[in-house]
Amino acid sequence: MVGNLETFQGKLADSGFPTLVNLLAGPDFRARMTTRDLGPLRLVSLGTPASAVVGTARDVPDGENLAVKVMTRGRTRIEQGHGDADLGPADWVLLDPTRAVRFESTASTHVTILLPRRELRIRPAQIDRLIGVRIDGRQGPGALVSALARDSARSMSGFRPGDALRSAAAVVELIAVALEARLGAERSAPDERLRDRITGYIEARLADADLSPAGIAAAHHISIRRLHKLFEDQPLTVAALIRRRRLERCRAELIASGHTITAVAARWGFVDPTHFSKLFKATYGYPARALIDANRALTTRTPGPGPEQDGDHQGKW
Repeated sequence: MVGNLETFQGKLADSGFPTLVNLLAGPDFRARMTTRDLGPLRLVSLGTPASAVVGTARDVPDGENLAVKVMTRGRTRIEQGHGDADLGPADWVLLDPTRAVRFESTASTHVTILLPRRELRIRPAQIDRLIGVRIDGRQGPGALVSALARDSARSMSGFRPGDALRSAAAVVELIAVALEARLGAERSAPDERLRDRITGYIEARLADADLSPAGIAAAHHISIRRLHKLFEDQPLTVAALIRRRRLERCRAELIASGHTITAVAARWGFVDPTHFSKLFKATYGYPARALIDANRALTTRTPGPGPEQDGDHQGKW
């Protein structure tokens, strides 16, 4: 237990952390800190009170570290680079100790892995995109990093030099896999934008009877295979999306108008009325004719103005 803020900051600096200013620290400040080394890696376990911390940028000419901060208890919000990460237990974030940082946290415990930047073997531009970005520590490769950091902080001892180097390399490799997976998730954003454009294209052309996956792919200069891949994790395939939106348009029009089923179906791209009727019933569980009949019955039952509706009402409702 460290009961003095100045001593605590000195220990952090000795471990490779930048100078940090805790705006909430008072005379009753208490914290816990344990440091262990594994080859070129340093694991620092911290237990800190509620904090609001700022750190300024600093110049480190060579051998600078990156930091993987893993939450084990409490919550913290960290701002660094372009990132703004809200972390809960098990979540983690990649930080650059040479950059300005700001974070606010509840009373919490966390493990930080300090690793030489050169060990990670990820291009600087990619690292820049990852700094300050939350990594989910509950699933996928991010969960493995989170569990490893928490377990290693408790049990890391008794390594021979060669074993320590190989183990450190495995830890770094696992961190790299998780970070590259996060980059892959970011790269999916252009796919989402393209899918949104295609969905809008479909919506605007539902009345075109020739609307088809082949035509959509050609209009967006992609292959049909690429088009289907864009929608493989969506609730509906491209063809099913076209059918469903056309059926919804037909249903809305049949409810609101007195047009015939054939006319409405043709307006929204269904050239075969029989096929449309079968498809409608299979989708909604009742025939399209039921909407026509219900609309007609409602019109028949609607009375015109009568004597009892003008002026004072003298009869019974």
